[in-house]
Amino acid sequence: MNRVAQLEIPEGMIDLGAGQPSPFLLPLERIREAAAACTADADWQSLAYGYPQGHGLLRESLARFLSDAYGFAVGPENLLITAGASQALDLICTLFTRPGDTVLVEEPTYFLALGIFADHGLEVVSVPMDASGIKLDALEEALAQTTPALLYTIPTFHNPAGVILSRSRRKALIELSRRHGLRIVADEVYQLLDLGDAPPRPLAAYGEAGQVLSLGSFSKILAPGLRLGWIQAAPEPLHPLAECGLLDSGGGMNPFTAAVVRQFIELGWQAEHLAFLKQTYQSRMAAMDRTLESEFGDAAFFHAVRGGYFRWVRMDEGVDTAPLLTRAKSNGVSFQPGVRFSVRDGLANYFRISWAYYQEDDLAEGIRRIAQAL
Repeated sequence: MNRVAQLEIPEGMIDLGAGQPSPFLLPLERIREAAAACTADADWQSLAYGYPQGHGLLRESLARFLSDAYGFAVGPENLLITAGASQALDLICTLFTRPGDTVLVEEPTYFLALGIFADHGLEVVSVPMDASGIKLDALEEALAQTTPALLYTIPTFHNPAGVILSRSRRKALIELSRRHGLRIVADEVYQLLDLGDAPPRPLAAYGEAGQVLSLGSFSKILAPGLRLGWIQAAPEPLHPLAECGLLDSGGGMNPFTAAVVRQFIELGWQAEHLAFLKQTYQSRMAAMDRTLESEFGDAAFFHAVRGGYFRWVRMDEGVDTAPLLTRAKSNGVSFQPGVRFSVRDGLANYFRISWAYYQEDDLAEGIRRIAQAL
């Protein structure tokens, strides 16, 4: 087999568990043009080992782009370029944790992050959340019982729950982190994918406190195969990251790809592409919600948050979505069962589906197949 892409969906299968953009949303031609523009000026530096904190011109362009998008000033000194959010999280774990340390997460949480924590021998303790995000009273209880190395949170368009941490809780969380010396890793890769009203300012806006490391990624707003993302923080906590052995040896992450993406931003295409994605996902999200309501009715509940990639669907208590998945696959559809997102082996009556990969007709057909399997 000469496979290249990670995702391989069998013919006839609709995989609503796929949390990535569909192939026709990847701007191949413009990436090609950006690469041509990058090489036309004979800039050899992008083919050399990169500056440890990341390609300087990309950081300048990205800082301007984020400043416009977020509505507050972001400087190049607040950014460290990474090979995507997953590599950023792994690097943070390498430098700021030791085997046996505790990491606090939400319940539910992004299941693939749990694999990174396991790689580092970390003990994961979950904190419950509700429609307004992580429950701060429960977080305070956890902090009274343990001293975690970090809190991993997904404050905006949560994966999988889709919910948004409220403005009041964001402020209270930052104050809590100051009191306890709690380092917060905010996975904010969906922050720019609002499909309705704009969400509250990202936790990255509180970076002056020095306690927040915010993860961003071009995987969600451009193309995942670029393997390019960023950590946004106050300059001080970025220093040990930029000076680590990995970047000292190999240089800054993906300097040539960074140069291409910098051209993509400077040509105005990133803003255009993000607007295109929002328009596309708005239509898909609406189609998904309509079909969920028509096929499941009162048998399923979900928060209709307008943004990100996902719907987190709660079934009746008697429904276990793990065996349902087996039946659903026989019916030509797949999804992510709730237990994968639980630290406590709970959430059995939930499932996650995404509108990012399929167009409206396939989304509707996939949901109908799940309902038939149920």
